[in-house]
Amino acid sequence: MWNKAKALAEQAPPERNRYVDFLRALSILAVVVGHWLVAAPYIGANGEVVGGHLLGILPWTQWLTWGFQVMPIFFLVGGYSNGVSWASSRAKNRHYSDWFASRIQRLINPVFPVLLAWAAFAFLATQAGMERATVRMAVELALVPVWFLAVYLVVTALAPLTWTLWERLGFGSIALLVVAAIVIDWLTLALDVPYVNFLNFLFVWVGIHQLGYAWQQGRLAQGRALALFVGGLAALIGLTVYGPYPIAMIGVPGAEITNSMPPTLALLALGVTQAGLVLALEPWGRKLLDNLTLWTATVLMNGMIMTVYLWHLTAYVLVMVAAWIAGGIGLHMAPGSTEWWWSRPVWFALYIAVLLPLIAVFARYERGMGAAKRDKPVPHLRLVLGMIAICIGLAMTAAISIASPAGVTGVRLWVVALPFVGAALVGFGPVYRWVRG
Repeated sequence: MWNKAKALAEQAPPERNRYVDFLRALSILAVVVGHWLVAAPYIGANGEVVGGHLLGILPWTQWLTWGFQVMPIFFLVGGYSNGVSWASSRAKNRHYSDWFASRIQRLINPVFPVLLAWAAFAFLATQAGMERATVRMAVELALVPVWFLAVYLVVTALAPLTWTLWERLGFGSIALLVVAAIVIDWLTLALDVPYVNFLNFLFVWVGIHQLGYAWQQGRLAQGRALALFVGGLAALIGLTVYGPYPIAMIGVPGAEITNSMPPTLALLALGVTQAGLVLALEPWGRKLLDNLTLWTATVLMNGMIMTVYLWHLTAYVLVMVAAWIAGGIGLHMAPGSTEWWWSRPVWFALYIAVLLPLIAVFARYERGMGAAKRDKPVPHLRLVLGMIAICIGLAMTAAISIASPAGVTGVRLWVVALPFVGAALVGFGPVYRWVRG
């Protein structure tokens, strides 16, 4: 894999912005490390497994989320990449449906095996008599990452519209989205209007995505990026330390407000802060990436980035199950204790050891295995219906789980089926090949 990545790294055109690929890889690695760190199960006094959460056990660790909650960086990079891709597509007179269908396919193709694997686990574990609550806990934890894909798909679908908005209003388009996020939070926190806060999935993430357009257009030079960082950090401190928002940028058990589900103005401020920081460091980072070894590592990581993201919690669950079967080895330490911290490198090594064979088996799906060859553009109605089906399926997977608390199978088959049916409507995936075959 390294040799293949090195060959690709050597072929990269000189005009390619390697820093974009580096930030994409760095953001996913930070998410992986963050997930492996905050999940802190342990065996309680009565011998039961307690699903501890480090942010709730040690409140000071909530500050660490300002560094580990880096999904804003992924959306920043997404804005840059979608801006380049959409501009290229327009220059070649490509149809929108071709452009978006290819984006869906690249993003969703690696999801199929992880969904099927955990659906099979839920079915077999239920038939074997395992407690449904235990099955659900394992499935939920392993499949939590898929929520992000549903949101990112919607943001990508809107790229032609948001790109036009950027061309007409520039930074004004970002200001409009900031104002919208403020209004939504005011309605939520001050007036207690239900459900309206879900609109911030759109306003917050599209706002950060717009910053990616600004970056791609050369509108965020080092000086302006530093100003963005300082302004964003000041707003972030004001909103959290002195304002109503929690310090943690991810959900904490028992907290009344979460900054991520749905996102809040505080998370938008974090995204602006992070964008300003990484873009201020861009000249140094691009120079560093002239090193072939570092650039090859970046290419290698980008070649399996979705596989790492989708399977890293599966590796975590497998290690935890093995530890529990082995008599709870390593699970009797109190999370946050000195010995618990010292044991982290050992646990991380185990997670990596289990993740590597999963990458070896499933990374091929990321490289376009089973890619559809379309002779004509996908009809708009099918494209929209397919995207909606995929997004609902992924959102429900994260929100209510594919493990069912009732029924013979122990699986919410409709939740599992939706992404497959949606992909077939778009023109790819196993259901599409089966129908065509």
